Amino acid sequence: MAIKTWMPVDGDAFFTQDGFVFYTFSYEHPADRVFAFLKYIPSKHQNLFTIDYLPTRWKLGSSEFVRPRHLYSATNFSKFREVFRASFPDYLYNCPYRAKELICPTRSTIKRVHTPSQSLKALLQRKSRNRLQNLAVELVDLLSSASNIPMDDFGVHGSIALCMETDQSDIDLVVYGADNFRRLEDTMNKQRIEGTLGNVLSNEAVPRSRPHFHFKGKTFIYNAVRKTEEINVRYGDRRFSAVAPVRFRCRVTANSEAMFRPAAYGIADYEPLDSDSQLEGNHKPSSLVSMIGLYRNIARKDDQIEVSGILEKAEELTTGKTSFQVVVGSGTNENEYIQPVSIGKAPRSGAESIV
Repeated sequence: MAIKTWMPVDGDAFFTQDGFVFYTFSYEHPADRVFAFLKYIPSKHQNLFTIDYLPTRWKLGSSEFVRPRHLYSATNFSKFREVFRASFPDYLYNCPYRAKELICPTRSTIKRVHTPSQSLKALLQRKSRNRLQNLAVELVDLLSSASNIPMDDFGVHGSIALCMETDQSDIDLVVYGADNFRRLEDTMNKQRIEGTLGNVLSNEAVPRSRPHFHFKGKTFIYNAVRKTEEINVRYGDRRFSAVAPVRFRCRVTANSEAMFRPAAYGIADYEPLDSDSQLEGNHKPSSLVSMIGLYRNIARKDDQIEVSGILEKAEELTTGKTSFQVVVGSGTNENEYIQPVSIGKAPRSGAESIV
């Protein structure tokens, strides 16, 4: 894909001129940069980072890559910034709208881009595929037919998309659009009942977290990516400032954008869980945003949840209107989470009822 015309969306992957592999984060980016998180590190650079790595090594041609054991750790985020600041300064950006130094490589450092939709199209056109690639194609075809979601609304990412898969690789799918995601949830449950798919809980510590499924002996997951018409944010429209760490319980009032990353929830009935989390009425948050993918789509309307995160003030720069939100995954604290406490009366999807 041509880098000049590429519109970055969450989940797109790119290689840089220094060999790093990043994944695009979110949907709002500066004109000449891309907010991203680091996923694969060239083996030649691994000693620069004092972090734990997974034992697997990924290969692409003559290049070898390692992967951090913890992708979203606040500690690792700090270490990544230290290395980039010293050796690769073009990968960092002092964002004036968040007053933070963030990982945000310049477009000039990007060598190659892989979007999930284009990666699936390339996979479908391959004349020769290995077993994992064949399983991915078979799975997408099955889900597309069963859910009546067009093949064009699916994608693949992860190591398969990058042509770096190993024998241990899973199948990592994308479905574009909120409506398609909900439709796919229902389809997953029907396929499980019919015995085509199996599932395992992705994280037993998180009730009703999105499950990993099994297909012919391989694990796969699926995530949602906004369609172009669903992108309703623009970089520079709002300014955010951190207020304080908070820990509280609340009720979910909206979850129509909870399947994306960042995952957005409307909330009400703020109930502090410690004295430091006591807030004045006009500072109580009306929304919750998770930067951590684990907390996508884990709560529905009227669910009660427990949250640990950072209270932020959000200011709309065109109108001056202010509001408060809580961010989980701020990169400043390891102990940030969303924990469902009780289930409300809203209808549950099949995919949620089985875990």
